[in-house]
Amino acid sequence: MKLIVGLGNPGIEYQFTPHNLGFLTIDRIANGLGIEVRNRQCRALTARATIDTKTTAGEPVILAKPETYMNLSGLSVRELVEEHQIDVTRDLIVIYDELDLPLGTIRIRQRGSSAGHNGMESILGALDTDEFLRIRLGVAPEHKVSDGVQYLLSPFRKAQEKVVDEVLDLGAQAVEMILKEGPAAAMNRFNRKNEPGE
Repeated sequence: MKLIVGLGNPGIEYQFTPHNLGFLTIDRIANGLGIEVRNRQCRALTARATIDTKTTAGEPVILAKPETYMNLSGLSVRELVEEHQIDVTRDLIVIYDELDLPLGTIRIRQRGSSAGHNGMESILGALDTDEFLRIRLGVAPEHKVSDGVQYLLSPFRKAQEKVVDEVLDLGAQAVEMILKEGPAAAMNRFNRKNEPGE
């Protein structure tokens, strides 16, 4: 079983903000599968699905959006991992926003630090390992912002919506490729220097 977690903050006021790209990607994946992420479990909204992978037809997958607020994401992820006996190194994928990457870019990593991302910091502490797959979705605007936190928690501007839509598609495609062809193939494809609109 695979556990795919998107990070974000619950609440309508945060719904379309840069900090919620993880949630939005989970919703994009769910829409593609014709399901809704609405079951409450382990302090998260979850949905079950099956996705064909490299090794199996119909690999069970859990999509999850922690409801603990970003800074406590690890509490929910640890409960989900324990509840479903997930092999973190092999079967966990975490999707989140990255202020160090330009809006519209995507990077896949198999390990590493949180780079100052509070949600990832919480997960690293809760799981006591950095050996798990993560998909980082760039949210940095074209022009430097004076207050990064305020930018992350403010709704996207109209001019950004097309690029946001494209990066959500990329995130969903990256998950599908990881499941079907493995992390190495996905990293090879998605970690190139993809610029918005490319």
